[in-house]
Amino acid sequence: MQITHLILAWGDDFVFLQAQTYEFMTKLSVNINKIATLRNARGGNVPDVLQAARAIESFGAQGITVHPRPDERHIRYNDARALAPIVSTEFNIEGKPIPSFIALVLETKPAQVTLVPDADEALTSNAGWDAIAYEQELKAHISVFKAAGIRTSIFIDPVLAQIEAAQRTGADRIELYTENYAHKYAQGERESAIAAYRAAAQRAHELGLGVNAGHDLSLDNIAYFKQQMPHLDEVSIGHALIAEALYLGLETTVKKYLTALS
Repeated sequence: MQITHLILAWGDDFVFLQAQTYEFMTKLSVNINKIATLRNARGGNVPDVLQAARAIESFGAQGITVHPRPDERHIRYNDARALAPIVSTEFNIEGKPIPSFIALVLETKPAQVTLVPDADEALTSNAGWDAIAYEQELKAHISVFKAAGIRTSIFIDPVLAQIEAAQRTGADRIELYTENYAHKYAQGERESAIAAYRAAAQRAHELGLGVNAGHDLSLDNIAYFKQQMPHLDEVSIGHALIAEALYLGLETTVKKYLTALS
């Protein structure tokens, strides 16, 4: 997306307007949960999630995302504590707002917290919030995080009524749950795959909400998603990116995503 601003410039004896055009950049935040899964499978500290985060940032990623769960089956709470002071880009912590998670976020003070309605038995995130039903609960949690100076986002499906409820909670951003997009895109239904997301992003923008996206985005489908999505601030990508890095290498994979998002 191109954005044009008119700016005032001063000559020796007059003022004139100058047009300045630049590309709206979508940031890449890399979710490193799967690196922690590999570490935990063997015990010890190989691979080292701190080293991985530093490397990913050095390859150009603009953020690091972690999603600690209560059973700590991948990223652990202590990983988040160790990452907080060393992440030099934007640190995003995702999770269900249970008391231990809320305390972790307030302790580590990431740039962004993303609230996700994780079911206890879910292997991975599988639905966005019902922001209508949970509006008051979300509003209470969000007010706590915003008082601490932390940008807030809520994980949500691309449903206009849900976007409007998200705005009423006081959230700064939404993160659109993109599994349905990825599934339809893989079936060759590109236009029907993107339609609801495009409408949701436009409505969010009208309401003053920033727009993030994540879940099942990959090198196969990310370029079309970016091209078709207005006002896309950030994508959070983990499983596919780490899997693709097994074949391509981590640096090459991160740079391919950055190219697709530019």
